[in-house]
Amino acid sequence: MAQIRERTVLFADLRGSTAIFESLGNAEATALVTQTVSLIGQAVGECHGHLIKTLGDGLMAVFDSPRDGVRSAVRMHELLERVVARGKLQGGSPSLRALRMQVALARGEVVEMNGDCFGDAVNVAARLLDHAGDNETLITAEVLLGLPGMQKAKFRSLDRIAVRGRSEPVHVHVLDQPAQSGDMAATQFGEVVHAVEPDGIRLQWMELDRVFDIDNMPIVLGRSVQATYCITDGRVSRSHARIDWHGGSFSVTDLSYNGTFVRFGLDGEIVSLKRGSCTLHGSGVIGLGSPPIDASSPVVRFEVLHFADTEPQTMGSLRCRL
Repeated sequence: MAQIRERTVLFADLRGSTAIFESLGNAEATALVTQTVSLIGQAVGECHGHLIKTLGDGLMAVFDSPRDGVRSAVRMHELLERVVARGKLQGGSPSLRALRMQVALARGEVVEMNGDCFGDAVNVAARLLDHAGDNETLITAEVLLGLPGMQKAKFRSLDRIAVRGRSEPVHVHVLDQPAQSGDMAATQFGEVVHAVEPDGIRLQWMELDRVFDIDNMPIVLGRSVQATYCITDGRVSRSHARIDWHGGSFSVTDLSYNGTFVRFGLDGEIVSLKRGSCTLHGSGVIGLGSPPIDASSPVVRFEVLHFADTEPQTMGSLRCRL
C-alpha cells in the first residue's frame, strides 16, 4: 500500500570507482566497491535513517528530519576518509586512494511503495549529484530550513541552480569543508594575493561574451540549455563545471567525467581538475573535456575583473554584452 510522507531524501555516489575496476579487475573491484558502499551505508542507521537501496557505487536513503540526513552525510564522508587513509597506509592502489564521494539531499513529500520511494524530492536529490564536486554535500533550501542554527551556519548558498527535469531552478546550499593546511590555490598553483576583492568575471567562448558579477553566482558551464553559460559542443557535459564566489575570490569546480583544465596567462602550466576545484585569478583559459592545447577544443577564456581599478582588457574583437 502506498503512503505519502514528508521525508528528507539522500543520495550518495562514489567517484573514481571506474578506475578501480580498470586497475584491480572486475572481481576484486566489485568486492571493494560493495564493501565501501556498505560501510558508508552504516551512517544511515547510525543517524536514524532508512536505507532504501544501493545503486552499484552509491546509495539512496530517507530520513524523518533534515538534521539526521545532514548528520548522516557528514558521517559518510568521515567513513570514506578512513577507507582512503587506510589505503594510503597499507600501500593500496592509487585508484583506491583517489576515491571521492558526492552527497545530495532534498526534502518534500514522497510516495513510499513496496520498499521504494518516488516523488519530486527524490528526483531533485538524485539530479543534484550532477552539480556536486569532490566530497561535497549539497542540500536544497527545504532541507536547510529544517536544520538547527548550528548546522545552518555550516552551509553557504550557491543561489538558484537549474536542475534537469525541473522547470524552476532549485535554491542550493553547499556544506563548507574545513580548511586544510592553507588555501588550496596557494599550495597548488602559487601564491594568490587578493589585495582588492574582484568585482566580476568575464567569460568568452566563440561569440558568447559575457560578464558576471558576484550576485550572479554560481555560474554553471555546460551543454544543457539550462546551464548559466551554455556551450553547445558535444565534448562538454550537460553540467560540466561550476564557478562560485566564496571567501573573496572566484573558484571553478569540475563536475564532469572528462575533466576541466585551467591555464593561467598565455603560456602557464595547465592545471587538471578531476572533480576538484581551484581559485581563479588574473586571466587565462578553461578547457572543458580536454586540455586547452587544441584550437578545436571547447575553451572558455576568463578574466577576473576589478571595475574600480581598470577597464577589462580586450580578449578579442567582440564587445562585451552584459
